[in-house]
Amino acid sequence: MTRTADQLIASRPAVTRQIPLLVLGAGAQPDAERGVSCPGELPASSDPALVGRAVAARTELGDRAFILGHHYQRDEVIRFADVTGDSFKLAREAAARPEAEFVIFCGVHFMAESADILTAPAQRVILPDLAAGCSMADMATYSQVEECWETLEDLGIAESVVPVTYMNSSADIKAFTGRHGGTVCTSSNAKRALTWALSKGSKVLFLPDQHLGRNTAVLELGLGLDDCVVWDPHRPGGGLDAGALQRATMILWRGHCSVHGRFTVQNVADVRARVPGVNVIVHPECVHDVVLAADQVGSTEKIISTIAAAPAGSAWAVGTELNLVQRLAESYQDKTIVFLDKTVCYCSTMNRIDLPHLVWAMESLARGEVVNQITVEEQIARQARAALDQMLALP
Repeated sequence: MTRTADQLIASRPAVTRQIPLLVLGAGAQPDAERGVSCPGELPASSDPALVGRAVAARTELGDRAFILGHHYQRDEVIRFADVTGDSFKLAREAAARPEAEFVIFCGVHFMAESADILTAPAQRVILPDLAAGCSMADMATYSQVEECWETLEDLGIAESVVPVTYMNSSADIKAFTGRHGGTVCTSSNAKRALTWALSKGSKVLFLPDQHLGRNTAVLELGLGLDDCVVWDPHRPGGGLDAGALQRATMILWRGHCSVHGRFTVQNVADVRARVPGVNVIVHPECVHDVVLAADQVGSTEKIISTIAAAPAGSAWAVGTELNLVQRLAESYQDKTIVFLDKTVCYCSTMNRIDLPHLVWAMESLARGEVVNQITVEEQIARQARAALDQMLALP
């Protein structure tokens, strides 16, 4: 008799998970609150000399430092970046600058981890605020993913599954992917990554953003919604029976982006009523119905290039992080560019990297004090690098 995924999980000892959250006022976990304060003195954001200090520290560091700035960063930070881009572009740039002693990553933790994996051993990757994390990356832990894989093994289908993890994942999830012959992807190359994975196996385990996986599989590869199932790590057997897992082509992890997940079909309808002739362009991390309601969907880089090439006088509603949308509106004043949602929503963790933290990091490095270095353990780095190298080698 065939056992269900639920029965297979139930036969194993229970796994106790520690939830890294506290009831408000009930205590403190210093190890989980790194980056809330900095050793030494953090400059005040109101310091009128702050920009001058940033310029002086950047000048003093010179070619010893290479600063990467993600598109979702504040303008005050972006102005000091040597290169700006999405996570895919910045991953390549980090790997291509072996002469820089310090790589200062103005992004979030998983990006800095990837930079440490891809850069030379002598280089040091610095994250100006260690609390700049990613809620999506936190939605897939190593123990949860291992538990999922064990279920696939018990059902006899793991050998046909190729894992693909989004760049927005921790180093140990990338290492898991590398160890099992998979690859990393970003929103820029998800189609290429899934095409490659399905040439190697008949199924994909896609981590951790279900929306990017579903949108790419259905809208770019021609799969149906019924080819996709969602694995919920908080339910026995992922909330799926054996038949569903055996039939599925895409096993999507139940994760999402808190910024892109907020956009709704009603937002699209509202902006069409408010802005005549508006073109709606959204990021593929948005939910499937929003992507279907939009006129175009694309990665951060595609959104930028599409609006840059659009004719003067055109109108655009953009469903992505607000810092970028505001920067586009400022750069292309011959076009009408609005945020898709009327409610203000920044990426709160990306916004932890502000000018005071950047100044503090640069001044510390300039005086010989290495702060907030991101270091990935050697074995994890080696396995994760296999997956990252496969991403960089995608045709």
